[in-house]
Amino acid sequence: MRRADRLFQIIQILRRTPKPITADALAAELETSKRTVYRDIADLIGQRVPIRGEAGVGYVLEAGLDLPPLMLTADEIEAAVLGAQWVARHSDAALARAAEDLIAKIGAVLDMARVRAQIHAGRKIALCYRDEQGRESERTVWPVTVGYRETVRHLIAWCELRQDFRSFRTDRVTAAGFLDERYPERPSVLRTKWRRTLSQAKTTSA
Repeated sequence: MRRADRLFQIIQILRRTPKPITADALAAELETSKRTVYRDIADLIGQRVPIRGEAGVGYVLEAGLDLPPLMLTADEIEAAVLGAQWVARHSDAALARAAEDLIAKIGAVLDMARVRAQIHAGRKIALCYRDEQGRESERTVWPVTVGYRETVRHLIAWCELRQDFRSFRTDRVTAAGFLDERYPERPSVLRTKWRRTLSQAKTTSA
């Protein structure tokens, strides 16, 4: 199980369990070690997830956690996509278009969720990118943040090829690989360096 999936699953277990649950029980359900559970719980608390724990008693999820309304498991997502594919093939034109739009939206949401997980974990992304002239290149990048310029979504990242920060339009990314390799910076340090380049650019332009 990927770490991002495991963190989400810990929250799900705590949400459905009204009584305190021990690290042993969490480790057994997640098929991992108690040490990993302790580390994951500490990370979640560091991200301000309202988890309260007591030695020898267990963990509980307190009120105040706000998750997006659509959080699906891998099996639920597969079921939704399979259903939408059937509708796209067997329904009238309007429903078929709606099903195709749904499949595209699910794909986009999943990709951006994985991008944000890579940003948080400080892991690299391998991109196949097509520029405005249609030229394709392969880049390994250190993702910093995702933002919008006008109506276009951009991935801001340090590019190993260019040895500089670059802004990649996500609609020009033809393929992406989410690598396990961490980049040699803490994510917070990389963001600080990126913000410094923005400040320097503003000063120069002024």
